[in-house]
Amino acid sequence: MTSTAATADRTLPTTRTGGPDDESNPLEHILGWTLVVVLAMLITQVGLL
Repeated sequence: MTSTAATADRTLPTTRTGGPDDESNPLEHILGWTLVVVLAMLITQVGLL
């Protein structure tokens, strides 16, 4: 085995990007969309949009 083949077999650690996990919780989706709706209502009521 050459040195390039040895490095090709090595797996690199994955970097976390802050996105959703594979096992996403439905409660997180509901709370997230509720936050979006409340924020949109607040912005419209204040007159920023």
